[in-house]
Amino acid sequence: MTTTPDLDLMPGVEATPLALLLLGRQSDPSSERGVDCPGDLPAASDPTLVARARAAKAALGDRVFVLGHHYQRDEVIQFADVTGDSFKLAQQAAARPEAEFIVFCGVHFMAESADVLTGPDQAVVLPDLAAGCSMADMATFDQVEQCWDVLTAAGIADTVVPVSYMNSSAAIKGFTGRHGGTICTSSNAKRALTWAFEQGTAGHPTKVLFLPDQHLGRNTAVREMGLLLEDCVVYDPHKPGGGLTVEQLRAATVILWKGHCSVHGRFTVDSVRDVRGRVPGVNVLVHPECTHDVVRAADLVGSTEFIISTLDAAEPGSAWAIGTELNLVRRLAKSHPDKTVVFLDKTVCFCSTMNRIDLPHLVWSLEQLVEGVVPNRIEVEPETARWAKAALERMLALP
Repeated sequence: MTTTPDLDLMPGVEATPLALLLLGRQSDPSSERGVDCPGDLPAASDPTLVARARAAKAALGDRVFVLGHHYQRDEVIQFADVTGDSFKLAQQAAARPEAEFIVFCGVHFMAESADVLTGPDQAVVLPDLAAGCSMADMATFDQVEQCWDVLTAAGIADTVVPVSYMNSSAAIKGFTGRHGGTICTSSNAKRALTWAFEQGTAGHPTKVLFLPDQHLGRNTAVREMGLLLEDCVVYDPHKPGGGLTVEQLRAATVILWKGHCSVHGRFTVDSVRDVRGRVPGVNVLVHPECTHDVVRAADLVGSTEFIISTLDAAEPGSAWAIGTELNLVRRLAKSHPDKTVVFLDKTVCFCSTMNRIDLPHLVWSLEQLVEGVVPNRIEVEPETARWAKAALERMLALP
């Protein structure tokens, strides 16, 4: 049971029927753990929800630590002890060993990373198990193992270093760690790729298998590192051999997994042209999960934290069109009334699975903890956690 977020949208943003369907009103059959949340949730219309959340959080005190991702609704963010991107939140969880319960208001892969990085005596709770990630689901463990078999048959696996985006399951992080690779975020992807290429030798240069977001991999390799588009190939797990010939695999420098973000993939070059026509002097700022054409058409490109810090430092009176999740853009617009902040696309673009974490689910989770019940605990299998932690620690050690 979830509710539609406040639909007092930004000026010029249209709430289409399809978009509204994706706001967490029902399970997404393709989401990471596409299941309904067990237990009886408070009614979304309950006027005491805020008071109940405050009371439960106060009763738990230092025993609970609530994390809120930037893409969460305001009604949830108000109860977060820390807000941030996925890796910052996992780090914050690891830095709170005294907290018995970590309530992660985000999506499944984020809660898994928090479980990997926290102690065995801490419980990570995801208020709604159906809060998955379509991008993370685009690379399953079996598919990636099959890809590695293809690379082995092509005679290149020994020279391939996997680099996996933080937006991946614990199983994929474990695969990455087991094969000597590292994890990256949208802010350190260039450093991660540089490290990976440094693992090769003159006679055996490294190739990178970048999982699961092709756009972040391509934008980093081409825009930031000077590679050519032809140096990158896209491996499609739904086609035999990834849809690539042995020759293509051997010639490639970066093998991009065919995955994407359903939110950032919606932005188009037409969106950029349209906003430039509507808002004089606008600065277009987009996330690197956007397509390569959109990134090339933008003025600035950067991670969620970069977007926030750029708006914080921007001159009063400046105009900005932001290409990222709408909850964050709306929050930035509210916190910067001295600037013009608009959404890059005209249609509503919430992250459907992020929006599954609403106030009823959060209240239910906190009240269950008060009663001594740990709901929706996220636990990563020990062997997977060991290799996933190895990959995460390689990222932490990057210069």
